[in-house]
Amino acid sequence: MDGSALRGQTRQLIDPDRNPGENTLKQQRGRRDVPKSILITGCSSGIGLDAARTLRERGWRVFASCRKQADCDRLQAEGFDSPRIDYTDADSIRDGLARVLEATGDTLDALFNNGAHPLSGAVEDLPVEGLRAIFESNVFGWHDLTRAVIPVMRAQGHGRIVQCSSALGLTYMRWRGAYSATKHAIEALSDTMRLELAGSGIDVVLIEPGPITTKFRLNGIRWFEQYIDWQNSPHRAEYETGLVRRMYTDSGPDRFELPPSAVTAKLIRALDAARPSPRYYVTLPTYVTAFLRRILPTRAVDRIVGRI
Repeated sequence: MDGSALRGQTRQLIDPDRNPGENTLKQQRGRRDVPKSILITGCSSGIGLDAARTLRERGWRVFASCRKQADCDRLQAEGFDSPRIDYTDADSIRDGLARVLEATGDTLDALFNNGAHPLSGAVEDLPVEGLRAIFESNVFGWHDLTRAVIPVMRAQGHGRIVQCSSALGLTYMRWRGAYSATKHAIEALSDTMRLELAGSGIDVVLIEPGPITTKFRLNGIRWFEQYIDWQNSPHRAEYETGLVRRMYTDSGPDRFELPPSAVTAKLIRALDAARPSPRYYVTLPTYVTAFLRRILPTRAVDRIVGRI
């Protein structure tokens, strides 16, 4: 099957009602004045919003997606193309990507999977429903969108899939079992895709942020209150003196915390490099974590992370 046939098959899979003769933008892709395109998820604030604004300033055509329509409307008022994509809603993934491809003429140069949420709590306090919910948004939705994008990139002969992982995709930490499990899953899927897509023109890159100044912790309160019955937990005293106080108290930036622009800087490197690195570390804790996991036995790592 040649490239044009595969593109048509992919387009019909995403939007079977679309007219296959609408090729105007596709025919323009060879022109130098047509900007590169990127779809970024989780753009309501933080890392996604900073990346969207910065890449637009650098000349990219940015599709800044959000989970809530109200946030999409706000970004549209800023002049962004902002399709609604909720990782837990398969219809929104299909429809959002169809809007992007309609606008670009069935091409997409890059995808930045970024939207995610935490669920903090001891593993023994974590109900299956909560674990299922965080995997739906942090893993399964990413996988669904990525699988839909790959045929488009294959057909055009190039593409870059950038995954916003975490230092907790490299290690583990008390109270962060659910979130760390999703990021370990993303690490494994991404490393495997990198091998399987070798030679296709599609690069798969992981960005490992570490502590970044965002609303991430605040946004996690909703999930904590929904799923963690901490007051009846054998860890109640530890919750009261540690996790709960930290979640509900604004104590300012963490040590070594960096702004979202630090992640955007690494995203730009990942997008601009002719041969991108498999991983880009952002904060000092991420560099240290990666180094310690290579040189120390597990018990030694336990002692270090157990003090955090």
